[in-house]
Formats: sequence, C-alpha cells, structure tokens
Amino acid sequence: MPIFGTTILSFIPGWSDEGGRFAIEKTAEYGFDMLEIILPSSLDFDAKTTKKLLDDYRISGRCTLNLPANCHIPLYPEQATSLIKSALDKVAEMDGDFLGGVLHSAIGTFTGNPCTKEEKIIIQQVFIEVADYANKRNITIAPEPINRYESYVFTAADEVLDMIESIGTTNIGLHLDTFHMNIEERNFYDPIIRAGNRLKHVHITESDRGMTGEGNVHWDDFFKALAAINYQGPLVLENFSSQITALVGPTSLWRPSKYNSEDLAKGSLVFMRKMVNKWYTNQK
Repeated sequence: MPIFGTTILSFIPGWSDEGGRFAIEKTAEYGFDMLEIILPSSLDFDAKTTKKLLDDYRISGRCTLNLPANCHIPLYPEQATSLIKSALDKVAEMDGDFLGGVLHSAIGTFTGNPCTKEEKIIIQQVFIEVADYANKRNITIAPEPINRYESYVFTAADEVLDMIESIGTTNIGLHLDTFHMNIEERNFYDPIIRAGNRLKHVHITESDRGMTGEGNVHWDDFFKALAAINYQGPLVLENFSSQITALVGPTSLWRPSKYNSEDLAKGSLVFMRKMVNKWYTNQK
C-alpha cells in the first residue's frame, strides 16, 4: 500500500525550527505517516535535529526543493547545480533517499518562448551531474512538472520521462501533482502507466486546492492507474487553507477557503484512504 503523507503547507507557510516542530506534531496527531519538508532555498535547516524529531513522533520525512529565481537552470546552471547538491547533502544528513520538487526551473520565471533545444541541453547536463552526485549518496531525485502558468520548462510528465530516458540513469524519477495534471495532461491514467516504477512521489490535491473529492480531478482514473503499476510510494496531500494567512499570496487563495486547515487535512486523508482501499483491493 502507498504511504499517506502531507506537506508542511498544511500547517505552516515555510520551514522554521519552531514551525517545523509544530508541523511534525500535527502530522502525527492527524494520522499521517509522513511529512514532506519543503526545504527553504537558504537551506537554513537543521537536518539531524529534524530527523530526531520525526523519529520521536514515529513518522517519516521526505525533502523537496523548489528552485529560486537566481537558480533558474537555463539561465544559472552553476548556481542551480550548487544548490541542488547542497540540498542533497541535507537529505543525506537526514538519512534520506529522496529529493523531489520543482528542480528544473524557478517558478514564475519565463522567457516568453517555449523551452529551446539549447536550454534543454543545459537542463540535461545539470541533471546528469546532480544525479551522479545523488547516486553516490543513494538518493533518487524526482523533478515535478508544473503547469504552464508557473513554468515553461517541464509542464507534463512526458517531458520529464523523455529526459530520464535520454540520460539513462536509474536514480532520476518523476514527481507528479494532480493539480498540475488537471491543467496539462489529457487524462490522469496514461502518464502514470507510462511512468511505471519511475513514479517516485505524488502530490494529492484537488483542482481548486480544496477538499479532495469535491473538484474536477478524475480520482478514479488516477487511483486505478496507481494500483495498476502497484505504486507503493508516498501520496502526499498538498492543499491549502486561507486560514494560514501567509499562504494566501503565494498560493493565490483569493477567495476564503471553505475549510480550515485541520478539517481540510483530516478530510482529505479519509478520502485518500478510501480511494486506495477501493482501487488497490480491486487489483487483487
């Protein structure tokens, strides 16, 4: 069965020592098995203390990283490479084996044109280098395609999978997010089937970032595909409540949320468990 997780954004707008402790406590209290820690781009993050705290609460942790504007790979490949390697060092300090997130570009950075052949070569060269660095630490990296309004680099699963196949390394995977899939993919089934065992991390979020099951995401197709490939990795809740006021601007929550953060997290966890039980049982 998959692992049920949530991100720090269910509780706090960004990582801090105090906020992180609160997020870990609430992750355990609400019944999740795992917390996704979105690393700050400053990498001001005490990995060893965090690992001990996760262990104390008997939950696991996984790290993701979203590249800042000054590390947009097509423009600043050296800076991006350095930051990703430093993030991998943090993962290694946590005894982790995974780094996901928007590792291919800076969210909101555009040229006004599609990703060029030359840019794709630069991106591939960076991933070859950081994958080798990660491999020496037994870490898998998994870039997350995001929608066209946030990036022009990787916006669909096929683009990431094509790069993985062209590089040929075994420690680059795919990180999918149902919010972005709802915008960019033709359906929720085929990208997962193509990914197969290269799918390493999944963000579960509704089309409006609200309560799962109350929007336009085709959840049955999605979970049917996960069960078909026997996905055993994390299903990580990533929806937002305007109750956390610091999230309103960064996540464009221009209307008040229907649910507070606690109800949103707990209700979505119930939904995820129900869908897994429905489709994984059907595969047997």
